[in-house]
Amino acid sequence: MIRIATEADAAACHAIYAPIVETSAITFETELPGEAAMRERIRTRLQNHPWLVWEENGEVIAYAYAGRFRERAAYDWIAETSIYVHEKARRRGIARKLYGVLLDAMQRQGINQAVGVITLPGDTSVAMHEAMGFAPAGVWPKAGYKLGQWWDVGVWSKFMSEPAVPPVPVVPFAQLAAQGGLDDLLG
Repeated sequence: MIRIATEADAAACHAIYAPIVETSAITFETELPGEAAMRERIRTRLQNHPWLVWEENGEVIAYAYAGRFRERAAYDWIAETSIYVHEKARRRGIARKLYGVLLDAMQRQGINQAVGVITLPGDTSVAMHEAMGFAPAGVWPKAGYKLGQWWDVGVWSKFMSEPAVPPVPVVPFAQLAAQGGLDDLLG
């Protein structure tokens, strides 16, 4: 089942994220945020952007979210996306399904472009993004230092709709969810 995350999902999301922080360069976060910080991230993110979880048998095994790309108002129609799947649930198509619902929710908000930032080489992430219609948009060489080495970061982008002139304001995620604008996507 795909549903909107709640603050009660913080422990499960943290458990999925912790080994990624500790043992990989998938994220450049180097210190575990802790459950309280994860709870706060979920709470604040949901005001304006989606945070979704994949739940099986009462257990959250994946999560995906979108967030502000840059702070300037001119960037309101583009959002950066992230997805994390528990190691025991990988290679089952969960990421693509969950990511697809995330992108649909963003489009309903009026966000017209999604950006995925991938630590390279990141073959699995690159393949998933490209299968979802993302195209390479650039590389930041030696952008981050983690686990004793420098890593390049690639940027992939996807236009979900043609930008309007002038653009319609983006609907905050909490408002869209409260109005039932996602009911057919979730569950």
